[in-house]
Amino acid sequence: MTETVHVVGAGLAGLSAAVSLAEMGVHVVLHEAAKQAGGRCRSYYDPSLGLAIDNGNHLLLSGNRSTLDFMARIGAPEDALTGPDEAAFPFADLRTGERWTLRPNPGRLPWWVLRAGRRVPGTRARDYLAPLSLMMAASGSAPGKSGTIGEKMACEGPLYDRLWHPVLLAALNTDPRESDVGLAATILRETLGAGGRACRPLVAVEGLSTAFVDPALRYLTERGAEIRYGRRLRAVQVGANRVERLDFTDEPTEIGPSDSVVLALPPWVVEDLLPGTPTPKAFRSIVNAHFAMRPPEGAPLLLGVVGGLTEWLFAYPDRFSVTISGADRLLDAPREELARQIWLEIAELNGVARELPSWQIVKEKRATFAATPAEAARRASAATRTPNLVLAGDWTETGLPSTIEGAIRSGTNAANALSRHGMCGRAQAQGVA
Repeated sequence: MTETVHVVGAGLAGLSAAVSLAEMGVHVVLHEAAKQAGGRCRSYYDPSLGLAIDNGNHLLLSGNRSTLDFMARIGAPEDALTGPDEAAFPFADLRTGERWTLRPNPGRLPWWVLRAGRRVPGTRARDYLAPLSLMMAASGSAPGKSGTIGEKMACEGPLYDRLWHPVLLAALNTDPRESDVGLAATILRETLGAGGRACRPLVAVEGLSTAFVDPALRYLTERGAEIRYGRRLRAVQVGANRVERLDFTDEPTEIGPSDSVVLALPPWVVEDLLPGTPTPKAFRSIVNAHFAMRPPEGAPLLLGVVGGLTEWLFAYPDRFSVTISGADRLLDAPREELARQIWLEIAELNGVARELPSWQIVKEKRATFAATPAEAARRASAATRTPNLVLAGDWTETGLPSTIEGAIRSGTNAANALSRHGMCGRAQAQGVA
């Protein structure tokens, strides 16, 4: 009988693991507590806006190789991600009214910093050497052992305020001063450090479900995977050095002698199910704001904003959306007050009416783990002490902060960990497709 791998959790990490396993020829059963897949990366219809929106705005870069490879494997639409033909990041400063566009050149040699028209106003070429200290500090260090950005780099001045702070805050969702150097170094190495070809911004204009969730589910279904919704896991029964049963709220599922399990669940859930598993303990929030107004002609798809509450402004075809990272300070703020303040900034930036249109504020309290050295050191590897059990999730040890790229990479890591342990050996040997 062909072995089965039970993947619990149908967020991007679980979908990535399931796709990798199905590609190996393994029979996959995907269990999800909710009524739909996607987790924190999905689209839904919002009645207050009368629009389909994502439960979080996500910016991808052309250097996110795991994400782009995943999309190619699942047959995502070619136009699922939209962006400029080159690495170009428009910015606006609400305090001064200045606007500029950061334009890294395509190759690895960063000659663009020598051109005033390509860099941040008021900065010099040598100012851009600061991140090299992060790369050097992170080299060879274990996770969480390379210190904080604030210890290795001056977190002040025009370039920090107008580039490094907004970019690192968006990537890490944690104040850069207290963020882990190793996580920041990996992000910089795979994007800016790889040249402009790796920095082209990409946005899922038609929605995250269109880009990731729907094609992944289609891929799995076509390969015989079973997808079961409304299955919340309440206990993992381990005996004889293997998982023997998964106790869901509706009914238990026996795990056969050749079967395996991938837990692609939030860290706090894994901690309850598997006491003693290393997991992050501290988290950071993200606030997203959506406004039902069609952006004016010429509005940039993505605009970095400094000097205001707005941090990143997305101009979708049918709405404006704003993302504010590290937003714990805003969790108790009245939603309408936030909407009005953010909209006034959008109106100023785009020359549109100040009257508040239909809006929605989405506060994600535990959007990501805190990207501090202490939390980076608490991340679990994919493999566990139980051979037929592995973990996936953007909180596991991927070398990246909580991002789409990290979630997808974690799913691949989990599938590969099972393969290395021989848990997927029989299906591959039999050539099951």
